[in-house]
This record gives sequence, structure tokens and C-alpha cells, in this order.
Amino acid sequence: MHKYTFAIFPNQTYVDLGLYQFGHEICESGHSFGPARRNHYLFHYIINGRGELNADDSRGRTKNFRLHAGEGFMIFPGQVSTYIADMHNPWEYTWLEFDGLRVKQALDAAGVSISQPVYRTKFPEMREKLRDEMLAIVHNDNSSTFAMIAHLYMFMDCLTSSAENAGKITTGRLRDFYIREAVAYIEKNYQRNITIEELASALSLNRSYLGKIFRIATGKTPQGFLMRYRMIKAAELLSHTKLPINEIGAAVGYENQLHFSRAFKNIYSVSPREWRKKQNPPE
Repeated sequence: MHKYTFAIFPNQTYVDLGLYQFGHEICESGHSFGPARRNHYLFHYIINGRGELNADDSRGRTKNFRLHAGEGFMIFPGQVSTYIADMHNPWEYTWLEFDGLRVKQALDAAGVSISQPVYRTKFPEMREKLRDEMLAIVHNDNSSTFAMIAHLYMFMDCLTSSAENAGKITTGRLRDFYIREAVAYIEKNYQRNITIEELASALSLNRSYLGKIFRIATGKTPQGFLMRYRMIKAAELLSHTKLPINEIGAAVGYENQLHFSRAFKNIYSVSPREWRKKQNPPE
């Protein structure tokens, strides 16, 4: 019997590492999902059974991975993927969808990439702890957001320390300083119609150089981060106020409501109006 449960994380304010959705699925023979693209990082851990992942690599070539219990796989933002349960021993897995400023750095440390998306480990106790941290989120969706984010950080710690290809996180102090300053500037000025040229000028940096170090550190462009940060703030306003949608768009830097709605749907896969209905269902 096919069994599927999932939930949407109720708080979007965690910038370094934030949760979007999570769930658990016991699949029927041959059950498949895709081909599809995701807006965020999506990690599956296989509890039982077997299956296959077909995913594009960094050059757009489709690679095939046969996977079994005790392994996991990461789907990256924008990556086209399809995954299929085995016909004779279909898999059961749990999954987390997440994103954030520090995710790319953590995955680099884990040795997990768009070309090598499979998680394997030689440490069974760490593998079990990773699974347990994921299930702690999935089975306790009424917990406080602080508790759920704590489990997400512990999951990420298990992933980065136990992955078969794990390495060390390397940092550049000056680069990290510029990234922190750039994020702080965005947090203070996202309501205005700021540009990346303005951001680079405020940091006394060349725009191309800012874009380069931002992508190295976060996996995102400054423009992409600015848009995501604005949508996080918009989601807060949609959930906790009754402001009209056009006013919320203006409050996060979008004078044109259509442009705001498109940007919001690009991040959350639903329109602002649909998001508000999901967060505040009729009694």
C-alpha cells in the first residue's frame, strides 16, 4: 500500500539554513516522480528497499544511480530529476526540502554535488543518527520552529561529518567578511529598489568580484539571494498580517504586483494568494 505524508514548515525566517517541506513515503512497486525541477535542495534518505535516481549533472547529461537502504540522494535547485521505486523491493524514504546561505558550503564539505548527489557512509551509527534527526522533524511537525531548526542543523552536521567523500570546510576570512556585510546591507535595505551595483558600491567592490565571491560562498548570485530574502519577508507578512497583496509587494521592494507575484511563485511554487490561504485556512 502506498503511504505518503508531508508537511510545510510554518516559519520562513531562517536565512542561514531554513526548512521548507518534509515528509515520509512508502512507495508501491515502480512508483515514480518526475521529471521535475526543484526550487530548493531536497534530500531523501532510504529507510528500506531500493530504487533508481536519474538526474542531470552540471553539464546537463543524465546520470543513473541505483540506490538502496542506508543511502541517500540530494536533488539540487534547478536540477532535472526523476526517481523510481524498484519493481520487486520498492523503497521507503524520508525527505527534507531546505535552503539557506550556508547550504552550499556544507554540501561542499560533505562532498555532495550535482554530479555526485549520492550520500554513502562507512559509519552506521552516524547514518542512523542522520535518519533519526530527519524523522524527528517529520514525526513532530507540531514542535516549535526552534526545535525543528535544531534538528535540521543536527542533520546537516551528520551529513557533513559522515559522508563518504566528506572533507573540511575551508573559509576565506576577507571573503566571509564581505559576504556578511553584503547580507547585512540587504537585510537593512531590501524594502527599497536597491540594485547590485548599489550593493557593490556600498562595499567598495567591483560588481563582478562581488558576484563571484557570493556564488562561491553561497551557491547563489547576489540577485538571487536578494529576491529570496524579499520573498521570505513577504511570506511573513502574508502569514501574519491582513495587508493587501499589492501593499506587501511594495513593502518588499516590488511596486509592480505582477512582478511580485511571479517572483513569489518562483520561490514557493504557489501565488501569494494561494500561500495566504494555506497558512490561514478557513475555520
